[in-house]
Amino acid sequence: MPQLKQPFWLIAALALFWAASASADNYPDFVTLVDQHSPAVVSINTKSEPKEKERSWRGHPQIPENTPFHDYFKKFFEQMPELQAQPKSSVGSGFIISPDGYIVTNAHVVEDMDSIIVGLNDRTEFPAQVIGKDSRSDIAVLKVKADKPLPTVKIGDISKVKVGQWVLAIGSPFGFERSATQGIISAVGRSLPSDNYVPFIQTDAAVNPGNSGGPLFNLDGEVIGVNSQIYSRSGGYQGLSFAVPIDVAMDVVDQLKTGGKVSRGWLGVLIQEVTPELAQSFNLDKPRGALVGQVLPDSPAQTAGIQVGDIIVSFNGQSINQSRELPPLVGRIRPGASIPLILVREGKEQTLTIKLEELPEDAKQEKAIAVPPSRGRLGLSVTELPADQRQEGTKGVWVKEVSEGPAANAGIRAGDIIVRLNNVEINDPAQFAEQAKQLPAGRPVPVLIKRDNGALFLALNIPEKE
Repeated sequence: MPQLKQPFWLIAALALFWAASASADNYPDFVTLVDQHSPAVVSINTKSEPKEKERSWRGHPQIPENTPFHDYFKKFFEQMPELQAQPKSSVGSGFIISPDGYIVTNAHVVEDMDSIIVGLNDRTEFPAQVIGKDSRSDIAVLKVKADKPLPTVKIGDISKVKVGQWVLAIGSPFGFERSATQGIISAVGRSLPSDNYVPFIQTDAAVNPGNSGGPLFNLDGEVIGVNSQIYSRSGGYQGLSFAVPIDVAMDVVDQLKTGGKVSRGWLGVLIQEVTPELAQSFNLDKPRGALVGQVLPDSPAQTAGIQVGDIIVSFNGQSINQSRELPPLVGRIRPGASIPLILVREGKEQTLTIKLEELPEDAKQEKAIAVPPSRGRLGLSVTELPADQRQEGTKGVWVKEVSEGPAANAGIRAGDIIVRLNNVEINDPAQFAEQAKQLPAGRPVPVLIKRDNGALFLALNIPEKE
């Protein structure tokens, strides 16, 4: 029986129709999401008046009185017209979390601002009061007085957030109010250099200046993050934006509403990432945990018996795979709580119980110093520490010169202070030389250095003789 042959153009057209239909059916319904939830998103316009010392400025330089032209130039500059400082203004975003007018935004949106005006979706405007703000999380709480209940957002469950999920950002980029942009979650638990207590959500949703403080929605219309930062070399969107997870934000909100400030747990250690070379030098089966490079004096860590060279692999029942995971976990615990902690010391696991204290305002943050890249084969010569440092109780030897050899492969630089070599404390150059002779060849050993007021472990590998 002969088969009917369909024209090629008809088959292609049907294929395109089916593909378009399938794509339309599977694509998220952002239209409904925006219609239902944008009324709870607000624009925030701020203004600050010039401070008294900024109101006038003649701009003349300081001229030494003993110069022959002092009187002439002083009179010249004093006759110049005064320059009046101008008011500063900016725009941001936020979202309403309660019908009585509580609003969440970024702390940097309202920092040092004298006037804050909140604009609703229906173009109604209200003056806003700052209830509290927290610079470490970049979260602020505002309050407006409305004559009727306001629309609110739904708060999402951060434990359900997964990489690859669709997200929608709504805000006022560059002042263009009620702008919606879509994307996906690119990463979770992202640590940024200036923020050690926030495990950011990374997305590729277009976020620009003015989006700050606005909500990041999932497809269920729930807020899962507060848009906070972008990574950009141009000042505008370049595919990387970061949001404060909603659980972190709401914890800060609750503390600001009830107590006016945020209390965080404090461990009192400086940590760094465990590289494959360091893992081998500490006899770990694989790179994991947070390596303690310094224990701060009079800290909970010192009281609990944590030592330099310990590797923290679990905190409060949660495994630590990368060092960046530890500070947010510590910060979320209320001061005074006793927390179990598992660490690896000399190849063996130990469990300690540590009572956290409140993070001081001026405390060193529990973060790592970046490991410098390898710069070829170098050696080194060391000298005794300066007398003033020895009198202060500082131990170790000062790296005077770096030349070709294993030291530079590890990242040691001239000016570093070597404190420990292969887990042995170093007191003077003679002891350092003796300890260096005993280093095993063919496998990395840990060396602890001090650099720029911080402590850092490096992996020193002595090559086997050929």
